[in-house]
Amino acid sequence: MSAGGDMSGNGRGPAPGEAVPDATAGSPARADGSGGLRAMGSGVSPGGQSVPPGQHGDLARLAPTRARIAARVVGRERELELILAAVAAGRDLLLEGPPGTSKSTLLRAITAEWGVPLVFVEGNADLTPAKLIGHHNPARVLREDYSAANFVDGPLLEAMREGGFLYIEEFNRAPEDTLNTLLTAMAEREVAVPRVGRIAARPTFRVIATMNPFDNVGTTRLSTSVHDRLCRLSVTYQDAESERGIVALRAPLPPGEVPADLVAVLVADAVAVTRATREHPDVRQGSSVRGAIDLTLVAGELLALRGISSAGGAGGLRAGDTARQAYADTVYDAMVVALSGRIQLDETAETTPEMVLRQIWEDHFVLTPAAAAPG
Repeated sequence: MSAGGDMSGNGRGPAPGEAVPDATAGSPARADGSGGLRAMGSGVSPGGQSVPPGQHGDLARLAPTRARIAARVVGRERELELILAAVAAGRDLLLEGPPGTSKSTLLRAITAEWGVPLVFVEGNADLTPAKLIGHHNPARVLREDYSAANFVDGPLLEAMREGGFLYIEEFNRAPEDTLNTLLTAMAEREVAVPRVGRIAARPTFRVIATMNPFDNVGTTRLSTSVHDRLCRLSVTYQDAESERGIVALRAPLPPGEVPADLVAVLVADAVAVTRATREHPDVRQGSSVRGAIDLTLVAGELLALRGISSAGGAGGLRAGDTARQAYADTVYDAMVVALSGRIQLDETAETTPEMVLRQIWEDHFVLTPAAAAPG
């Protein structure tokens, strides 16, 4: 197949998902065909062949797909649009950004909408080419021989045969020889496996990789060959309003234990102090919105446990205001639990996570407190 990947089913080469035996192989491992996979965007050709968006003028179908996914995802309209356009055009994609920026959430929503599998792989130093491609079953090899029938698919072959998205997290933590295994799969849409044959990917197969550009521990530099085969999108943190929406959605608190007006204040404070960790001069990398979610959940339990039902207003701490002081102290205690392990201090900083969080807490509750949005 050509470097761009001929995915139109024109009769040249093996059918998608089919193992074609080589000179040393036995019978084909599997011949699934392509009629069993619902097309991305539900586009189907007159002959019943699945047609991904981007072929035969099918891009117009992306608009309703985008609308349905956007209704289930808070914010990320631009990123959703760009990811949809890239995968619909048949491209593989590298998403760069810190943790907790909705990369996985978007991919799960897209694959769920299109009805294709999301095959997850964690990139690390132990990810070998054999783990990615697959291996022969040792017990069956001892009883029989190295045949296609006893080959166990790895995540790469699983995604190719089923037409799914191979989602490789922490892409730059995988060894270089493992990443090179993907080159043929991305360029030719097929791989050759000794004693098994050539495995051709279904039309909806994509490689989606993610990496954190700010993390340099245990990472490797991607080669030019790998970069040349991937489109790239930088994904950054969302704005404060979107993060408040995410926290409100992902951290529901029982209304019988924590009043709704107190929840609104708590969500606003949790997002504010979490975002402040990303801007502190002693912090190399701050917390993602996951920290604000956990902070809200932990603080909610503490508020209920301590019998606190009011934030004591939205201003700064005032002498004698016991209600405001009790609420603020509870938020700090939750900050220590939820955020201290999520912030990465600068190597030259002579401080501790707790000291940084205390300074952020004082800045927020004493100097410049933020009022929660109504409701």
